[in-house]
Amino acid sequence: MPRGDKSSYTDKQKRQVEHIEKGYEHRGVGKGEAERRAWATVNAETGGGKKSGGGRGKAENHGPSRKGGKLGGAAAAHRTAAERSASAKKAAATRKRNAEKRG
Repeated sequence: MPRGDKSSYTDKQKRQVEHIEKGYEHRGVGKGEAERRAWATVNAETGGGKKSGGGRGKAENHGPSRKGGKLGGAAAAHRTAAERSASAKKAAATRKRNAEKRG
């Protein structure tokens, strides 16, 4: 089987890749990089292609899919307290201004 051959993957795994890839593209990742990351995620979850014998196989690990959400907030951690405070004050002022427009 040549490198990059996807014939050993199930239809479900291929659908998962498409879905994950769309998510990456929606976030601004390029087409090629999104596809590479999607296949890496499915491989990490399922252990690679599953289309073979009739055995039970191995359980799926959904940690790699959950990992992405936990990475958020890193930018805020690198900002100073003054920068975070200024941002919060600006947001509060915007909310107040929008509320006055509505009400």
